[in-house]
Amino acid sequence: MLNSQQQQWTANLNPEHQHDAQLVFEHLCVAFNMSPFFQHNNMSMRVNGDHIEGYIEMQPHLIGNVEYQILHGGVAATILDTMGGAMAMSELYKRGKPEDFELTLKKIAHLATLDIRIDYLKPGRGKHFITHAEVLRMGSKSCVTRMSLVNDENVQIAVGIASYSY
Repeated sequence: MLNSQQQQWTANLNPEHQHDAQLVFEHLCVAFNMSPFFQHNNMSMRVNGDHIEGYIEMQPHLIGNVEYQILHGGVAATILDTMGGAMAMSELYKRGKPEDFELTLKKIAHLATLDIRIDYLKPGRGKHFITHAEVLRMGSKSCVTRMSLVNDENVQIAVGIASYSY
């Protein structure tokens, strides 16, 4: 059985809700938005139609290159990685069987980044940035996702591919 902190992190869902994509997205957004790191950096996740997206407003403490006032590459990598992980979690819920719900929760609680590659395409200029992710492959022990980061003018800033174990 998961402790209360793990239940909160795994979106605090019940077996009868695991295939309701909208509800899963809403619960995952709440769980990630409660992260102290997300709160410290003014990052958030939100449901937008039939998907979730990561959102971050440009803040002075997120600037990596002071001369050009661009987003730090580590911030871009962090929000891309987080969005990829969130999509992996949602896919685990989607594919899980109600009779194996405890196993699904255990996988989600143990999800970790195995490998990530980020390609920085343009300087991180903008008032805010939005990231999306999609699952490319789901295996029995790992998942591969593709992520994208755009600015407020819809200019693609960075893309990434990551694999997650569970």
